[in-house]
Amino acid sequence: MTISEYIQDTAKWLEPELGSVFTQEQQKDITVQAALYSLNAGGKRIRPLMMRMTAQMIGCDDAKMADVLYYAATLEMIHTYSLIHDDLPAMDNDDLRRGKPTCHKVYGEGVATLAGDLLLNTACERLFKIVAVKNEYLYSSYFVCRNAGLEGMVGGQSVDLDSEGKAISLDLLYELQRKKTGALIESAVVTPYYLIKGLDEAKAESDPVSLLLKELAEHIGLAFQIRDDILDTVSDPSILGKNTGKDERDSKATFVTLLGMDGAEDKLSSEIKAAGEVLTGLERSGYDVSGYKVLIDYLEKRDS
Repeated sequence: MTISEYIQDTAKWLEPELGSVFTQEQQKDITVQAALYSLNAGGKRIRPLMMRMTAQMIGCDDAKMADVLYYAATLEMIHTYSLIHDDLPAMDNDDLRRGKPTCHKVYGEGVATLAGDLLLNTACERLFKIVAVKNEYLYSSYFVCRNAGLEGMVGGQSVDLDSEGKAISLDLLYELQRKKTGALIESAVVTPYYLIKGLDEAKAESDPVSLLLKELAEHIGLAFQIRDDILDTVSDPSILGKNTGKDERDSKATFVTLLGMDGAEDKLSSEIKAAGEVLTGLERSGYDVSGYKVLIDYLEKRDS
């Protein structure tokens, strides 16, 4: 399959679950409408795609795949909330997302803020709801929540805001991006394995496949962010689906500003190579990594 086929197939798999999150009665509420505006705005659904790839790689039965889908939709809700809040004037102050006006441009800042809050809170409700029935998923739910919080995405965003207009080290940039971008990608790559194996924290921290998947996620996350930094410099909004030149406008440190374009390209190649080496290790252990090979190739060359 090509990456386009994977993306289309993932959308068909995911969209019905996303469509069931809010009832018809709830959809009369303006905040729900704003949340759905952003949730249904398209995008490549890369995080759900990776969750599905991991499940397929391991060999997931239909019953477990239904639970992977449940978590994939939940993670996409968390990701979408972060985009709504990122675009607000107090954050990145953006007016274009996925080729459409951002949520606050359509619904106003107050409702957009609530829409992000609603998506995050509903995601947490879903994580509580499933572990009330399937206690073996407790650590998986905690893992997703932790990676969205101070130890993950929110922590990275905090460092990002605090670093605007400042000269920061490359090490701090790595920490920032491992949290801001990499944490949700880690949730996407690793969580399906936890679900399928029913791992608790102790087993998750020592399981060799779990550790390989975390390593894979780290390289994918960095590759994704480096390519984002490059595209923000060289791409066009009509292709990218969002405004470009924002990093320079906001005086943000990026892999391009710290390493230069050639250095960023070299670093991207090294992360892609490292991800490929992890896939080789998983393949030698008997796992089908064909999907991830397609994804890695796409990450290096993507133009949107």
